[in-house]
Amino acid sequence: MMMKRLTLLTFLLFTVLASGFSQNGKIEFEEYDLDNGLHVILQQDHTTPNIVVSVMYHVGSKNENPEMTGFAHFFEHLMFEGTENIPRHEYDKYVSRAGGALNANTSSDRTYYYEKLPSNQLALGLWLESERMMHAKVEEIGIKTQKGVVIQEKKQSYDNRPYGGILPETMKRAYVNHPYRWITIGDEKHIENAKDQDFLNFYKEFYVPNNAVLTVCGDFDSAEAKKLVNDYFAEIPKRTEEIYRPTIVEPAKVAEVRDTVYDNIQLPAIIQAYHIPAMGSKDYYSVNMLAKLLTDGKSSRMYKTLVSDKQMALELMAIPMPNEDPGLALALGIPNMGVDPQALEDEMDKEFAKAREELMSEKEFQKLRNKIENELVSSNATIEKRAENLATAHTYYKDASRVNQELEKYFAVTKEDIRAVANKYFVPTNRVVLYYLPKQN
Repeated sequence: MMMKRLTLLTFLLFTVLASGFSQNGKIEFEEYDLDNGLHVILQQDHTTPNIVVSVMYHVGSKNENPEMTGFAHFFEHLMFEGTENIPRHEYDKYVSRAGGALNANTSSDRTYYYEKLPSNQLALGLWLESERMMHAKVEEIGIKTQKGVVIQEKKQSYDNRPYGGILPETMKRAYVNHPYRWITIGDEKHIENAKDQDFLNFYKEFYVPNNAVLTVCGDFDSAEAKKLVNDYFAEIPKRTEEIYRPTIVEPAKVAEVRDTVYDNIQLPAIIQAYHIPAMGSKDYYSVNMLAKLLTDGKSSRMYKTLVSDKQMALELMAIPMPNEDPGLALALGIPNMGVDPQALEDEMDKEFAKAREELMSEKEFQKLRNKIENELVSSNATIEKRAENLATAHTYYKDASRVNQELEKYFAVTKEDIRAVANKYFVPTNRVVLYYLPKQN
């Protein structure tokens, strides 16, 4: 019996160590810089025969010229067009033929590319990303093709989609000066009218090694990975000129902004956008916990009261936007049939007032902490998410070890802290209220 128990403990210990976690649950990784400024993070996980190779560039829509918006998102597409050594429309085929998958995404603050591959294809993943960084094809035929793709995407996802205008309409009212006032897809007229040289200039400024972090997670040998990283990336020249970082500070709000937008929809929506602190700041953790308390799950305060009990709303949600600079928390409600939007907004306000005036119960607080812990464990369970989380921590904070501190930061939040941020940020003078209504016939 004792032998079986020891065998089980040995197996569990081996599994923990093989997955790249220490015995106390911390993600173990190593990191270093190449001479050209590329930051490299290596995180071994030998539990499955797969790897993820990713590159995060510190460029998003906030780095754009206000007269040339949508460029970062445009490059998310264009960087799959091909390179000097990869013919057009062949980039993804290298990955699919190797039994892998790839994707990319863009935010206001960064652009992220990754490939998931069998572990024996590490060299392929590194070669593909080095090709993209060193000499992507930024030329007329690809630019023309992707202009059409991006303009069509904007029409489908925003212009012709029910409720598709909520985010752009909200952002342009919430921000006066900061580049968060436009969304990542940008203005199609800017993309349509941009010259090829404009795109080439953007590529040369931002898609450089000293504006990027390369992350390799999964089943690989560290010595081999370091050699391959050096082989494929060390010769890529760094940018010597300054890389643009916006330093614009949005002025504090002193009065509520209220407006109405009409669209081709059947049911109205109420949007409340509250200004909140930047991701990673002390108050951000409290704000995130408050949002979960109010709308995360059917037993959350707003959902239970306004959707389940009073049946005033079909849907309610509160979402803090995780931005590098101070951002927004969006509270959105869709009234049930026959419910006056003003009546629903009044009830939403009551829930925020309750959060400002009363401490949550100990039972609610423990439930909230349990939910946070489960979500954080899940967020690092796969090599795909681990690669992105490590890259994000370095890009935003210049400290990849922040991935191991998130739970501590959430657990440092008290009930009093949550009530304090409700009083500091979730007040009428700090918000935009947008009524999104069906067009009048």
